[in-house]
Amino acid sequence: MLARLSILVLLSLRTVSDVTTGIPDAAPPGFEEWESPIVLPAPSVQGTADWASAVQRARAFVEGLTLEEKVNITTGVDVLGRCVGNTGTIPRIGWKGLCLEDSPLGVRFADFASAFPAGINAAATWDVDLIKARGTAMGQEHRGKGVNVALGPMTNMGRAPEAGRNWEGYGGDPFLAGAATAATVEGYQSVGVIATVKHYIGNEQEHFRGGSESAQIYSSNIDDKTLHEVYLWPFAEAVKAGVGAVMCSYNKINQTQACQNSKLINGVLKEELGFQGFIMSDWAATINGVQPALAGLDMNMPGFVGYDIGPQNDPDPATATNSWWGAAIIEMVNNGSVPEARIDDMVTRTIASWYKMGQDSDYPDVNFSQLTEATFLNGELVNEHVNVQDNHYKLIREIGAASTILLKNTDNALPLKVENIKRIGLFGSDAGPNPDGANGHGCDQGTLAMGWGSGTAYFPYLIDPLAAISAHIRSINPTVVIEGILDDFNTVQVGLIASLADTCLVFVNADSGEGYITVPPPPFADAAKRSSPPLADACANTIVVMHIVGAVLVESWIDHPNVTAVLHAGLPGQESGHALVDVLFSDGPQATNPSGRLPYTIAKLRTDYPADVLYTSSNSTPQITYEEGVNIDYRWFDAQDITPRFEFGFGMSYTTFTYSGLRTSNEGNSRRALSSAASLPAQPSTSVGSSATASRTLTTSISGSRARSLSVSITPSITASVSASAFASTSASTSPSASFWRNTTSTTGAPPVISSPVGDIGGPAALYEDLLDVSFEVRNTGPVAGNEVSQVYIGFPDSYGEPPKVLRGFARTMLDPGESQTITISLRQKDLSVWDVVTQQWVLGRGTFKVMVGSSSRVIHLEGTFQL
Repeated sequence: MLARLSILVLLSLRTVSDVTTGIPDAAPPGFEEWESPIVLPAPSVQGTADWASAVQRARAFVEGLTLEEKVNITTGVDVLGRCVGNTGTIPRIGWKGLCLEDSPLGVRFADFASAFPAGINAAATWDVDLIKARGTAMGQEHRGKGVNVALGPMTNMGRAPEAGRNWEGYGGDPFLAGAATAATVEGYQSVGVIATVKHYIGNEQEHFRGGSESAQIYSSNIDDKTLHEVYLWPFAEAVKAGVGAVMCSYNKINQTQACQNSKLINGVLKEELGFQGFIMSDWAATINGVQPALAGLDMNMPGFVGYDIGPQNDPDPATATNSWWGAAIIEMVNNGSVPEARIDDMVTRTIASWYKMGQDSDYPDVNFSQLTEATFLNGELVNEHVNVQDNHYKLIREIGAASTILLKNTDNALPLKVENIKRIGLFGSDAGPNPDGANGHGCDQGTLAMGWGSGTAYFPYLIDPLAAISAHIRSINPTVVIEGILDDFNTVQVGLIASLADTCLVFVNADSGEGYITVPPPPFADAAKRSSPPLADACANTIVVMHIVGAVLVESWIDHPNVTAVLHAGLPGQESGHALVDVLFSDGPQATNPSGRLPYTIAKLRTDYPADVLYTSSNSTPQITYEEGVNIDYRWFDAQDITPRFEFGFGMSYTTFTYSGLRTSNEGNSRRALSSAASLPAQPSTSVGSSATASRTLTTSISGSRARSLSVSITPSITASVSASAFASTSASTSPSASFWRNTTSTTGAPPVISSPVGDIGGPAALYEDLLDVSFEVRNTGPVAGNEVSQVYIGFPDSYGEPPKVLRGFARTMLDPGESQTITISLRQKDLSVWDVVTQQWVLGRGTFKVMVGSSSRVIHLEGTFQL
């Protein structure tokens, strides 16, 4: 959530999410024609690649079920069961049903489980191994509690900095988000837990998102090119990684609600991406019964029509009457509205995921209750208090430190040296504990380590900065004077202590969360006016620590001469204080040289961003048109030549690095290749309509039989020549009208019905084959060991209308002082391709590409070119 932080006033900034409000009204004229095409019928699961055995077994499983038993698997039981989502059971054969449980950072509502760093912190590490380790540990804890389906990761894009749930995901770049999503999925599923990638799709703000809490449901209007190159990208990477489940979102996309959008579910997810698992609704996201079933939805969660509408639980889904499915879908089958074969495929997909993860053998039963931490509920044993934390606190601390970003460090103010401190002051409620306990109610009382909503978990404990810093200092020098002023409004005491301290640590935060919770802002404005003198004026060595959910505005204080250092700590989870000590002092067994990098851009002005949350609308369907197209976050700043305060990928270190020796090499002499488009005209991104229309350009294939070697010459640029055999993909080939979200061919007002064959998992296999290697050397030229995060950006030929640069690779590398290492980043065909809306396929770029290697999106150390 974009917010303004004021450290001169010493307040822990508490902001509210973009919650839903408003009165429904008619949709504005001019938007009704933006419609997703209808794609029917829903394709049956194919059992492709390593899904073959699981699908075969699932089909045999389904053959023995009655219609009522099948419906028990497709329809949730209630929200009053032991998990936040529960399918029905099949007692006749001893099938116990599935437990579906939040969240993307831990087992929600469970005791004796860990609270991990948020997704945005995982992305800030830029370390795929750490991200996968986090996914594995969370999977182990979900499995240990008996959870079959973990409702994570969340991978919506950070389009609008104010969006309430950005912190659950992986930032503002689709490549980084895709890599983090795939690694997390692999981690979860490596221990047999079904991962759920969400929220599919275009769910980039909470305001007007829909659901039971509001009749207003916004429509995200996204053109086909932008959808594929930005918002679908991380979902495609999850599918390629073998994700077992996808959750569709509350909102509409191009006027059709996500969970009944047949173009996106049948056409894109199940056909184009060859998705083999099942797709569930977000909780009460369905708005009718027949259309979602035909559009490809496989599971209706949590089963009822809506929150606070009718009975909220029914132990037998097949007889449930307060449901869009349940008894209703049996009637749909009986009256011919929905073919029973569609029900069979719903269940086959679900059971195939269950088999593929090995949950049919020795899988733990559910041993907790999301309703209570007590042992018994209404006389029934519901919580066995199984401790699943293991030693995950070590990983949580490591990720917390690795995700901490050093934004400013004047004259090496950090790391702090205890021997140089005589008197230190810690200021702000964010430095200390929550007075109501770590899991106490309220917006963000005490230090902030996660946002709010369904993306949370209980803290087993929360190490606050004041406790951790005090313990660390006293373990070295018990005579240091340590004073913590946790009252944000006691400006008199703050000014006094700040004037006496030689070191001042100021803690500020910005919070946000899911829209079903409304949190009023704190009344701190008047207190701000009473602040005299400002802390930074009183303390010559003021170090700011930010616990924040996303981008914040810092212009009012960042250049103050007494603000010597700034640490962006994000939302680090239960080991927050310890992780901060590891970076702040960098002198203990877990000493850490900061290597976190921004996963989004911090602007100088709010208006510098291309998008904001839509806060007010009198329309029943508020319209959110993605006018910036593919240029979100740093791409927008580059395209518009706007100077940010801190660019995407930025982060400082306690040491220094140099880069040299840029070169490329091809990946073998023979390979399949995607079709390569002829030079396409630049595609304007001012509106969805103009972008789609400008893309109607014929595409041709490049002839040639074998890829030839790339010549290596990068002084000052790479030269290369690649000719590849054409690879005719049929997985997404449709009529030209399919390339438009807008209905341009129908005269009746109804979108055309289209369909296409089911493709390879994640798209054409050739997409994921390595095409080029980019290599370079990095040397640590400073005094201490540290990790460098190297980033590879690609600039497409101008004719393709792509952003000035796009991230296409990164590596986090530990180097000792004086040590150098050769880094090699492999570029896949997908990384060098664009989506062609006419042929409905990825096409390999053709012409002169730029390759840029840097330590951020704006600090480029090596540049070159190559030809395809």
